[in-house]
Amino acid sequence: MKEASAPHGVINCAAYSTDGARTDISLDAISDVLAVDDGSFVWVGLYEPDEGILDKLQEEFGLHDLAVEDAHNAHQRPKIETYGNSLFIAIHTAQSVESRIRFGETHVFVGPRYLVTVRHGASSSYAAARARIEREPELLQHGSSAALYAVLDLVVDNFMPIVDEFSNGLNALEQDIFAADFRQDTVRKLYELKRELTRLRMAVSPLEDILGQLARSRGGVIEDEIQLYFRDVLDHAVRINETTDTLREMLTAAVNVNLSLVTVRQGEIVKRLGAWAALLAAPTLIASWYGMNFVHMPELASRWSYAVLLGAVGAVCFVLYRMFKRARWL
Repeated sequence: MKEASAPHGVINCAAYSTDGARTDISLDAISDVLAVDDGSFVWVGLYEPDEGILDKLQEEFGLHDLAVEDAHNAHQRPKIETYGNSLFIAIHTAQSVESRIRFGETHVFVGPRYLVTVRHGASSSYAAARARIEREPELLQHGSSAALYAVLDLVVDNFMPIVDEFSNGLNALEQDIFAADFRQDTVRKLYELKRELTRLRMAVSPLEDILGQLARSRGGVIEDEIQLYFRDVLDHAVRINETTDTLREMLTAAVNVNLSLVTVRQGEIVKRLGAWAALLAAPTLIASWYGMNFVHMPELASRWSYAVLLGAVGAVCFVLYRMFKRARWL
């Protein structure tokens, strides 16, 4: 919970000792905590902070200028960069807000004794990650590496219900695709779903490379004992990415099937219209012949000419109707 005296944008600032004890501190006290080499580490959580706060943290932690410059801007591509004995990680996040998927970003500074998370846009709080490692003292002993694992694990886990929501949405749209009547709204929903899935893939796919580097790093900021945990998060990210690819392929197939069904239905309508037009054309043609009012037309003087003409028109229409019915045009 954000303290009343904390500057705007600072959600959490705490020091964790090796025995799991948490102490809330101010930004000015960070350097004092780091000056004591007792194995503790500092975790600072920010949400859309002012430039002054990042400049203050750069002074306290000795952050690299380029990393701080990237953190000032909310639109960064997912990446991991090494600056001496520290890492800068930019990842995309997602959450469901009012039945719509909202995307955000998180920038992470991690060093041997500190972790700084900077959230932008639609990004869930990392209070759950902090609560998790506070409940697991054996995990907390690994310091900032464990805190980084908890954050990335939470980010990846937040993608899972979104993927499930996409899957349920696709299943519902399949019912509309095979409905008897064509609805333009179905095409619009298919397009929006595929667009959101593409954005989701762009957020999840780079995580594989980032987590892969963290799981394979040796002798750096990440402790060797924590790399196993990062491999587990990597497996989750790979599964989500594969599921996303499968859903995108199914959506592409759904769009093609929908277009094919629309074409087939249009063809059926055209055939029916053509059949009825032919049925109407036969009596129209015959009537037009006898409507020209020529004096010497055959059968005009006969007593039964009108009945014969009606019978002939009826017979022609019946034959055409049977032909079209057999051809399944009617």
